[in-house]
Amino acid sequence: MNMHRQRARHDGGRAAARFVRVGVAVALSVAALASAGCTRRPPNGTPDGAVRELVARLRQLHGDPVDAKAAFELLSRRARDNLAARAQRYSAATGKAIAPEAMITPSRFILRFEPQRYIAQIAGAHALVDVAGLLPGERVQVPCVYEDAGWRVDLALPSLPPVQKRPGSDL
Repeated sequence: MNMHRQRARHDGGRAAARFVRVGVAVALSVAALASAGCTRRPPNGTPDGAVRELVARLRQLHGDPVDAKAAFELLSRRARDNLAARAQRYSAATGKAIAPEAMITPSRFILRFEPQRYIAQIAGAHALVDVAGLLPGERVQVPCVYEDAGWRVDLALPSLPPVQKRPGSDL
């Protein structure tokens, strides 16, 4: 009878160890699935996400070049090229080199209303994001374009006028 109890205890210990191994395997599987399912999409993974992130980054822009660079990266190639041309012209006129992202100035960014809802309408590589506030008149459409493996805000910046030269100058 003593032998029977020892075997039962031994078999029970094996069953408990097996139960623990199975439990650990299940827990690891659940953790792996949860982490795979919870991977965060980049801010520019959707057009509305890109606009929302640009608004957030511009709000925290207070003259810090790192913040300006983060906002600049969310702009379309066309908008970045426009700002680069402005920076180049400014640098040539003043003799001080300025980075294109420094052309985004905090004093020029003012929200006309507090965005409450972002809704994207996508057509191929282009999208319009309808940004709405609380009141009926608080609405704007923001164009976006898909480029460089992400959505970029395609700000329509005015074209630069041609450089004016003094008559008779070689400049």
